[in-house]
Amino acid sequence: MKTLRKLLLAAVIIYIFLLLSPIAGFDVERIITTLRDNPASVMRFLWIGIANGGIFAVVALGYTMVYGIIQLINFAHGDVYMMSTFASLTVIAAIGATNKSDAGTILFAIVMALIAAVLFGGALNAVIERAAYRRLRNAPRLAPLISAIGVSLILQNLGQIWAGQGYIEFLKPYYGTSGGAAQKAYPDLLGSHDIIQMLTGQNFPLKIYAKEVFVVIAAILLMIALRLFVQRTRLGKAMRATAENRDAAKIMGINIDRIIAITFFIGGALAGAAAVLNGLYVNTAWWLMGFQAGLRSFTAAVLGGIGNVTGAMLGGFLIGILTSLSDGLLNPAWTRAWVFSVLVLVLIFRPNGLLGTGVGQKA
Repeated sequence: MKTLRKLLLAAVIIYIFLLLSPIAGFDVERIITTLRDNPASVMRFLWIGIANGGIFAVVALGYTMVYGIIQLINFAHGDVYMMSTFASLTVIAAIGATNKSDAGTILFAIVMALIAAVLFGGALNAVIERAAYRRLRNAPRLAPLISAIGVSLILQNLGQIWAGQGYIEFLKPYYGTSGGAAQKAYPDLLGSHDIIQMLTGQNFPLKIYAKEVFVVIAAILLMIALRLFVQRTRLGKAMRATAENRDAAKIMGINIDRIIAITFFIGGALAGAAAVLNGLYVNTAWWLMGFQAGLRSFTAAVLGGIGNVTGAMLGGFLIGILTSLSDGLLNPAWTRAWVFSVLVLVLIFRPNGLLGTGVGQKA
């Protein structure tokens, strides 16, 4: 009976999809023509999706770690990511690095921005856990959820104030003087160097830029490092024990408050790292960027299986690719609808996400 209901619901969604697909840009003939006549552009969309997906995946890891250990959806996580972006931009502005700076200055600025964003994001997330969530840990689930939304709104307003500090002398070239509401230009420190052209000396239709390769490699390394940390270190084992049974972990001598605070710190640090990667890739900073990134990253975590580290990675790349293909081949105005349609269809048949939630995988 349950299977029949799922099939009927899927049929209704597919019917609505077929009904709205012409409006949403799903023109099969045009898509086939593009695939046949311009395959390089399709490959380009896929590569952009992988690069964006790597950023989504790193942010999604923060969501899945926190949910895995205390079953809380930290809606403020996207705004920690936004605040970390402005922290890194402020450091770059203090150093005075631009795309015209020498290689040593650029490398120093990137390293310092990354360190600042990671420490700032981790510390901010840990403070949020201590101030807003800890006392509500045993409260009804609605209470910490409302608290998370409240923290998100506070951070958005703080981000707008931070973005409006363009009157400070060293921030003027980066923040401008147009106020906090306007998007800020994040310096393109990595430049737009075509890797294929650099290696072959030929101008191919397919473009793969150095900063995209940097983002993908950095994101993959962060994911691998987190997985090894969770699986092979004492702290990682303590996190998994706390995720499985907090009371039993406490009886065994694990300081669960400390472990949860460390988990929040790591999640915020990952958001900080993702903020720098996104800034170097997209070259913009905006006080509302946390909502969009948080929405897609949370969707990625749910798609892969929230509470599952590997699932968050997979979900991030899938959401990135789907978003890029929708923007490039379909109608960009309907990208969110396509993403959530796929999410709904997956959850109908796999309510725990593509990879589910295994205790051994929880962070």
